[in-house]
Amino acid sequence: MRVTELANAMDTTPDTVRYYTRIGLIVPIKSPNNGYKTYGKKTQQRLKFILSARQLDFSVEEIKGILSESDKGNTACPLVREIVEHRLAETEKQFQATLILRKRLKKAMDDWQSKPNKAPTGDMICHLIEGESEGDAHQRGNNG
Repeated sequence: MRVTELANAMDTTPDTVRYYTRIGLIVPIKSPNNGYKTYGKKTQQRLKFILSARQLDFSVEEIKGILSESDKGNTACPLVREIVEHRLAETEKQFQATLILRKRLKKAMDDWQSKPNKAPTGDMICHLIEGESEGDAHQRGNNG
């Protein structure tokens, strides 16, 4: 199978196949007759694994480590589990932070519905974000 054929079979691009070849994750067989690079069934299975791992957001370095274990004849499953556990924990943190941000944004939109647009002043760029109106600033200056 040539680059384009492998790419088509894996529903990816020839550039993707070339990239993983260039960094050594997949290795073609070079024809002694014409020098063309061809890819066998084992390489197709390996590329399928790589593409699946990338869909789970595994980094290229993580995939290299997994393939290295497998190439040594060791099970890579413990490493895969460890990576997924770590990734899930990080994703959960990001998700919770995103929920908090979403709540803040919704509150801001609700709070700002009735507030007018104002031109910037020397002390303020946008009163919506900075949280005070000109009246508040004057009052604070007189009281504080």
